[in-house]
Amino acid sequence: MTDHNEARRTFLKLTGVGVAALGVASAAAAPAFAQGSADWDKTFPRSEVVDHEKITFKNRYGITLSGDLYLPKNRGGRGLPAIVIGGPFGAVKEQSSGLYAQTMAERGFITLAFDASFTGESGGEPRNVASPDINTEDFSAAVDYIGLRPEVDRERIGVIGICGWGGMALNAVAVDKRVKAVVASTMYDMTRVMSKGYNDSVTLEQRTQALEQMSRQRWIDAEKGSPAYQPAYNATVSADSPQFMIDYHDYYSTPRGYHKRAVNSRNAWTQTTPLSFMNMPILSYIAEISPRPVLFVHGEKAHSLYFAKTAFEAAAEPKELIVIPGASHVDLYDRTDVIPFDKLTQFFNQHLAV
Repeated sequence: MTDHNEARRTFLKLTGVGVAALGVASAAAAPAFAQGSADWDKTFPRSEVVDHEKITFKNRYGITLSGDLYLPKNRGGRGLPAIVIGGPFGAVKEQSSGLYAQTMAERGFITLAFDASFTGESGGEPRNVASPDINTEDFSAAVDYIGLRPEVDRERIGVIGICGWGGMALNAVAVDKRVKAVVASTMYDMTRVMSKGYNDSVTLEQRTQALEQMSRQRWIDAEKGSPAYQPAYNATVSADSPQFMIDYHDYYSTPRGYHKRAVNSRNAWTQTTPLSFMNMPILSYIAEISPRPVLFVHGEKAHSLYFAKTAFEAAAEPKELIVIPGASHVDLYDRTDVIPFDKLTQFFNQHLAV
């Protein structure tokens, strides 16, 4: 019979976001941070043609979310199209989503990059926990906020979801009919990878063992009064680590993309975070995005490309999948020479037109 710890290690290796099944938490959650600082704390340089504003708004569950609003300096008095941007899973708005937001603001859109509930500067306790329901709601709450801004034409709102928030964005847009167009960039389906592992390779036995461990971890957390956390994310890699893990480390744990508030920058999710993802397939209704358009953008060499291909097949027209030659998963986080911003601009100009 397969040793339980061995099976749990296998589950962790396959998912990258599974439970820390080897026992006690080895990483503490970071507290929520205040909004007060005017200092530029992003992983990308500030644009001279964009105004930046730190804002807050509440989601439908009463959690206060923190966001960065980017507005073109030359915006006149007319209502402009807007784009709400989230992701990657485990990142903060000072990283990839902020870069996308500022770049699209340079191209004439009002944009909002936000921290998901329980992470970054957003509210919610405990810290560093995720939910397919609440994090889907976060997108719609951002649409609530940006649609009330006087500078925005609320009938011209789009969404961009990056990495694991690509799947969340598709799920949100399927139900939120206010959104006119959506882009999923280098997307993950987090419910699929947590429940089935990479390339759907987790066996029923491994899944059952992982759920058994997480179920019992709830008693430990309840008795303690606080959750245990997984080991620190992207803290170390070795020569024999999978290439995508090396890529993650190169982004999240080096000056290229490190941010102290990001879960993936040597912080950690709670051990029981996967529970709500493991029986909650978020892309069941992806076809209901139609007749609004969806654009998938992915790297040719990305380990995650199969998520985009599957979602593309399930989506209804109009839809488009662009595969960037030679690009890895992480290249689409911050490589401005790789991210097809011209295509994104054309897509939103067309579908958020007056």
